[in-house]
Amino acid sequence: MLEDKILNDYKEAMKARDSLKSSVLNFLRADMMNAAIAKKKAKLDDNEVVAVIKKQIKQRQDSIEQFTKGNRPEMAEKEGKEAEILKTYLPPELSEEGIKKIIEETVAATGAQGLKDMGKVMKEVTVKIAGQADGKLVSDLVKARLGV
Repeated sequence: MLEDKILNDYKEAMKARDSLKSSVLNFLRADMMNAAIAKKKAKLDDNEVVAVIKKQIKQRQDSIEQFTKGNRPEMAEKEGKEAEILKTYLPPELSEEGIKKIIEETVAATGAQGLKDMGKVMKEVTVKIAGQADGKLVSDLVKARLGV
């Protein structure tokens, strides 16, 4: 399970005295515990862990943007390194071609005609992709496909 892998990697980072990785994983573990408590579970399943990781990556990307605007390149670089550590725990992302193929299959299966059917298509595509692609990219590709 992904949660166990993160715990083991945290222990290894602590033993190796890798302060950056251990602090990132410690913060991630705390976030996962909070999510588990909120869902009244002992442990999160892998999809829920991926959701927590993506949330943290998004926070890092927002911070990078703010630090860059605030002329703090050293802080932006640190946040970038932290985001890279987190990305290693995500499933491999689908290529744009792979996403388009899934969208085409879904449009054919649902019989979607235009933008009015976007919600129906997005619901199906999101289930099939399950965290393997950026939601905004998927949304843009579906919109482009249905807008034709």
